[in-house]
Amino acid sequence: MKRWTTGEVSKEHAVSVRTLRYYDQIGLLKPSCKQDNGRRHYSEQDLLTLEKILLLKSLSLSLDDIRLMIDRLSFRDILIAHHQQLQEHLATLETSIKNTSSLINMYDLEGSLPWERVSKLVKSSKTVKKKWVDYFAEDEKQFLKKNLPDLGDSSKHTQHYLSLLRRMEWCISRDISPESDAGMEIGLQLLEAGRETFGGDEELMEKFWDVRKKPSSETGLYPVSEDVLLFAEKCIAFAEGKN
Repeated sequence: MKRWTTGEVSKEHAVSVRTLRYYDQIGLLKPSCKQDNGRRHYSEQDLLTLEKILLLKSLSLSLDDIRLMIDRLSFRDILIAHHQQLQEHLATLETSIKNTSSLINMYDLEGSLPWERVSKLVKSSKTVKKKWVDYFAEDEKQFLKKNLPDLGDSSKHTQHYLSLLRRMEWCISRDISPESDAGMEIGLQLLEAGRETFGGDEELMEKFWDVRKKPSSETGLYPVSEDVLLFAEKCIAFAEGKN
């Protein structure tokens, strides 16, 4: 039967020799074999017990708690608990990545991102009681979640909408009319993007547009100024009229 020395266990399991000796001292993990010279040798079962200890430690349990439950829980029970914790960590990490991506896109859109702006958005997202999805039926929710641009990603679809927002803000800042060549081009692209996003469902597009115009504090959507929304409506109306 193969056995491992303290040094080998320490190296293979990234646990210090001092820790292994301490586990032995408190009776948490006693090696199956101790030679007269004090050298410890661990069996395969000892290593499984060590893995259980390490997994339980990853769940933020104290050594006293681990000692009480280690013989009551099967290795599978511990693995399931660890798996659930990893899933929670993954969800937290994915949320952090999404939020950071959103801030990057917001910075690219606005050219700067003062802390006051970040703080306001964070507080708003925590206090919103009714999100935009609550205005739609379940099938509409699923469709919109799949097709709407999302600041949390960097897809071409999202970048195209961000580009249109920047162009409208640029036009407004220079008093360029929506009833102009620039406004016409923006209107045509908004119409095309809308058809792509809503699959040609004019009723759903109008419904979302009505929600889009509500305060962001009420919907949780990225805040777009009334000037930009009005400019967009006029560009679309001008483009539709010309066509």
